[in-house]
Amino acid sequence: MGLTALSLDVANPALPGTREQVEFLVDSGAVYSFVPRDVLVRLGIEPHSRQRFRLADGSSIERERGDALFFYKNQRGAAPVIFGEPGDATLLGVVTLESLGFVLDAVRRDLVPLPMVVAGSPTH
Repeated sequence: MGLTALSLDVANPALPGTREQVEFLVDSGAVYSFVPRDVLVRLGIEPHSRQRFRLADGSSIERERGDALFFYKNQRGAAPVIFGEPGDATLLGVVTLESLGFVLDAVRRDLVPLPMVVAGSPTH
């Protein structure tokens, strides 16, 4: 199984017209997306909280968390974003994927539309 890398635009929700293209590793096991701090600072995105993460070796780290807009194939989605520090991978997580309406197709190594299902009672 190979890695999937994709470029998406990232923007500050307050300034959606000012975007920066970022190359991500798609990680369907990651909840949130990690974007380098310098990119988020240039876009004027400010952290509002901190989040703790457990690493594969059992240790934990804390990172700042904010909110961003993501753009891919004419779709726009808002999602939490983690301020990546030096040494952190730039990851595209599942919350961002879902906010854009996409899911990872691991065979094609691309994003495909997420089937939208609404549970409800049938109309008569």
